[in-house]
Amino acid sequence: MRLTRCHVDAGLRVGTSLTLPDAAANHLTRVLRLREGDDCVLFNGDGHDYDARLTAISKRGVLADIVGARAIDNESPLRIILLQGIARGEKMDLILQKATELGVVAIVPVMAERTEVKLDAERMEKRVAHWRSVIASACEQSGRASLPTLAAPAAVADAARTIDADATKLTLDPVGAVSLATVQVAASAVVVAIGPEGGWSPRDRDALSAAGFIGLRLGPRILRTETAGLAAIAALQSRFGDL
Repeated sequence: MRLTRCHVDAGLRVGTSLTLPDAAANHLTRVLRLREGDDCVLFNGDGHDYDARLTAISKRGVLADIVGARAIDNESPLRIILLQGIARGEKMDLILQKATELGVVAIVPVMAERTEVKLDAERMEKRVAHWRSVIASACEQSGRASLPTLAAPAAVADAARTIDADATKLTLDPVGAVSLATVQVAASAVVVAIGPEGGWSPRDRDALSAAGFIGLRLGPRILRTETAGLAAIAALQSRFGDL
């Protein structure tokens, strides 16, 4: 039987015990109905799964003993970074969830000129915290023990300038300069830039071009923001990464 995996934002070490964070404790005991003596798997993003056993459940908290650890080697050899124009609500959640399942190593949310989501600093902080929980949940489901990093939201030009200069930088374009058959991927990483619901503005495209991004053709059709990045990631993984 497959054991339950649960992300915890805490240090984990074999032979120690810890009081689980509230979110993990509630998920394991209230949602999944685990009881004292039940086993589970915990991970914190360090590349390992930790075998654990619940030893105490009370109003004061849930205590777990760490009884074993296993290195998890299921990361793609292709480092994919998704530079994603922020989309509305559930669309952004879907993008983050599926991109994590498909193996991206980092996600960079960007505020494009045509981004329809307008958030002040407080709401943005809450949204980023929510996005982190979406990513962690996707790792729980997919078996990943290394969490993709989530950068702070930034303007397109600022985010594009921070990308590794040696990375292959792509943005989807039905009339782009390269196709999946002709694109060459650098050893360091490949960055895929996807616009928001309204697409990239001319100024956004100029900023990406100045940072070294080139157009990648996946076909003659225009894809929605929640489709485009996932299609590109899956195609790149198929050719250069997970085979």
